Amino acid sequence: MASPHAVSPIPIEDFVFPPSVRPPATDKPFFLGGAGIRGLVIEGKFISFTAIGIYFDEGAVASLSGKWKGKSATELAESVEFFREIVTGPFEKFIQITMLKPLTGPMYSEKVAENCTAIWKALGIYTEAEEKAIEKFMEIFKDQNFPPGSSIMFKQCPPRSLRIAFGKHDAVPEADVAVIENGPLSQSVLESIIGKNGVSPAARESVAARLHELLNTSKASNGEAETKANGVEIKA
Repeated sequence: MASPHAVSPIPIEDFVFPPSVRPPATDKPFFLGGAGIRGLVIEGKFISFTAIGIYFDEGAVASLSGKWKGKSATELAESVEFFREIVTGPFEKFIQITMLKPLTGPMYSEKVAENCTAIWKALGIYTEAEEKAIEKFMEIFKDQNFPPGSSIMFKQCPPRSLRIAFGKHDAVPEADVAVIENGPLSQSVLESIIGKNGVSPAARESVAARLHELLNTSKASNGEAETKANGVEIKA
């Protein structure tokens, strides 16, 4: 499954996120933009709950390059605006969330709803439409259970669609289980992971490092330039 951006896989505990995937109901590969752990400190010990891989369609680099090319990985990681542009950008995104610990659908959806609502209230965009979208979101998850190794998958299709699928880490399904048409929800699922107060700082830093390399890799005169850094291999 060739991707226009040749990047390396990312291992997260017992799982590996491949360099590219083909999301459900999609005929083109998305490249791995970054990955990281989501966890909590419980009684002084960090407990990992999920591994998160974030993929972008091939238009992501071109969309972001005009403003962000030349910035360091640290500058990108610390920029709220950069991640807002990722979240709101016109390119598609695919998020794979793999369970490291068992989790019920209601436990997962309630936390996502809480995080998304907080984002909307901060932006002043929480309306009846968003409330109904959250209700539909929680309905989709109410009878689900996710053992270790299972995955929740989201495809963000601008400007409004959030496509949802369930599967196993190494087996992306052919079809979605549901589609919700609400722009703020579609964007906020990703923002709740890598945004300003996102649940996975590790994924945020990984995305910043990898996009930094992709944004700043230019073709050599023979068209065979190759850069390796931050665990990322890019061939242009």
